[in-house]
Amino acid sequence: MISTIIWNARGIRTSGAIERLKLLKQIHNLSFIVVLEPFLDNSHLNSIKIQLSIHQASANVNDKIWVFWDKEFNAKVLDHDEQQLSLEMKHVENGNLFHLTVIYAKCKPILRRPLWEVLRHKSTTCNVPWCVIRDFNVIASVEEKIGGIPYQMSKSLDFLSMMEDCGLMDLGFYGSKVTWSNERGQCAIVWKSLDRGLANDLWLEDFPAATITHLASARSDHNPLLLELHTRQDNGKKYFKFLKCWVDNKSFLPLVSEIWNREVRGNPMWVFHQKLKALSHALSPRSRQQYGDIFQKTKEYEQKVKDAELIWAQTNNDADRISLNELKAQYVRHLKVEQDVLKQKTQLQWFKEGDAN
Repeated sequence: MISTIIWNARGIRTSGAIERLKLLKQIHNLSFIVVLEPFLDNSHLNSIKIQLSIHQASANVNDKIWVFWDKEFNAKVLDHDEQQLSLEMKHVENGNLFHLTVIYAKCKPILRRPLWEVLRHKSTTCNVPWCVIRDFNVIASVEEKIGGIPYQMSKSLDFLSMMEDCGLMDLGFYGSKVTWSNERGQCAIVWKSLDRGLANDLWLEDFPAATITHLASARSDHNPLLLELHTRQDNGKKYFKFLKCWVDNKSFLPLVSEIWNREVRGNPMWVFHQKLKALSHALSPRSRQQYGDIFQKTKEYEQKVKDAELIWAQTNNDADRISLNELKAQYVRHLKVEQDVLKQKTQLQWFKEGDAN
């Protein structure tokens, strides 16, 4: 399983941003992380690496692109400039070798042209699977913009020409159709699909099951991108374990009191054992009833948020905006429960509370 997230932090200096990234690392079992626009210089890179509990880190020349990778990779930076950072990566276990180029393109078309030339040159020298991913700051069709003034496709011709010259194909995606918003109010909001993954033929041959998912945004104008090269199987054995998040449920203490006050006869240790057993038998179905699958609930609400974002982008309606905010609140609540469960499971004492509330 090779799982990568590309995340636009819009500043990673706050503890809340770091905690959110740590949570994403836990949820998606990430082995490679990209942070764009951290608003910090690379003197902080090692500190963030330690906080993420990850093996290696590097940054591009202007500190707009930070990359982190785990011990399962042997990786080296091939080259970098203000708009891209390219790595050669080899998976330690299966020996898969590939190149990954992370993009953070300039806003103006004329400033992006040097980037397109760099990619053209790479395509002539790269003879291994190659993926080019993240923020190209340009759309590929008029359907990839919602709201604002009509889009002029002349702005995209250089980008489309580069894709054709380099032999790169769009990898497609799961999730929301758009990945960026200007986050303005009603009648002024604009949505675009500025982020994508492109790959050469060798990548498509070696990683035919690779997928890109647009995760729900949280305090960022860009949606995080999750790149997965293999399907992860979860064969974990289920067993009873007390979850600390139960304590926060208003029905918890009444349930404990009800069971503990039941009359049980015998020696003190036997009584204690029987009450614990009865309590565990009561908590398990109550948990399934009130929480369900904690991790699945988070995924469900993440999808609901993405769907609601798209609906609001299309209707620009106040009621749809209110509905989106309510779903985001529910999504954050489920993320908090999931965070509590993950903290308990991994027993990371240093995993501090974030601002997920």
